[in-house]
Amino acid sequence: MELLTSGNESSVTKFVLLGLTDSPVLQPTLFVIFLLAYVATVGGNFGILAAVLMEPKLHTPMYFFLGNLSLLDVGCITVTVPAMLRQFLSSDRSVPYGACLSQLFFFHLLAGADCFLLTVMAYDRYLAICQPLTYSTRMAPGIQKASVGMSCVFSFTNALTQSVALSTLKFCGANVINHFYCDLPQLFKLSCSSTQLNEQLLSIAAAFMGVAPLVLITISYAHVVAAVLRIGSAEGRKKAFSTCSSHLTVVSIFFGTGVFSYMRLGSVEASDKDKGIGIFNTVISPMLNPLIYSLRNPDVQGALRRLLTGK
Repeated sequence: MELLTSGNESSVTKFVLLGLTDSPVLQPTLFVIFLLAYVATVGGNFGILAAVLMEPKLHTPMYFFLGNLSLLDVGCITVTVPAMLRQFLSSDRSVPYGACLSQLFFFHLLAGADCFLLTVMAYDRYLAICQPLTYSTRMAPGIQKASVGMSCVFSFTNALTQSVALSTLKFCGANVINHFYCDLPQLFKLSCSSTQLNEQLLSIAAAFMGVAPLVLITISYAHVVAAVLRIGSAEGRKKAFSTCSSHLTVVSIFFGTGVFSYMRLGSVEASDKDKGIGIFNTVISPMLNPLIYSLRNPDVQGALRRLLTGK
């Protein structure tokens, strides 16, 4: 444990991340698995982004938002997985206080932007299906860019608020984190000062960035379902639903794991369930998104095929 003595108090200068396992036998296998997952995620998301940029057919609001979502997914997995890979290769599991705070800031910045962007994408589907005559006006290029920009501004504000509030806490005892990355619930448990304000700020953020977006997405899709059911032909209904199914799948995975990550805030014991949910949130979800958006989307499939073959 690294402590910096100041008068009668000692403050933690480093945290120790226990990681996924301390078994020397499992570490090489896990290193290969997560390295492949990282490469697949980065490759898949950059492939989607390249397809959106190079294929004229994909120059629409829906795919503009999808390209930005791919960038966020690459950033989100890059914040956590390279550090995890280093833990598998080294016996030194310590993380400097500043590095831990930086990882927390960027994770909340990127994950928060994801929340808002998924909400904007739901609104885009609502306009496209329920308000098609005004769609091109309400989703003009300037509005698309402003929507992404505001998502980043809101997320940056929250990430900065949480990081600054955390920096006011004192850490003067235990410094061992039973996780593979630095996050608020685990750090709250290590603080030797009151975390009441921090927990209140996190609850407000959860309502603003979790509950509110989920309610807006639900309302948007309630209108979409009602509009689709009014379509006369079965083929027309199938086509309308197919444009929404990928987004709904991503929303379910993202918000589902996010809720479980923070609902156990008051829990005293950290468990392997937290690590499993963390893996789903930071690794599996970004890795699945390119597959989800391409498997049932012939336009994306065609663009990726032309990108890979050069035709």
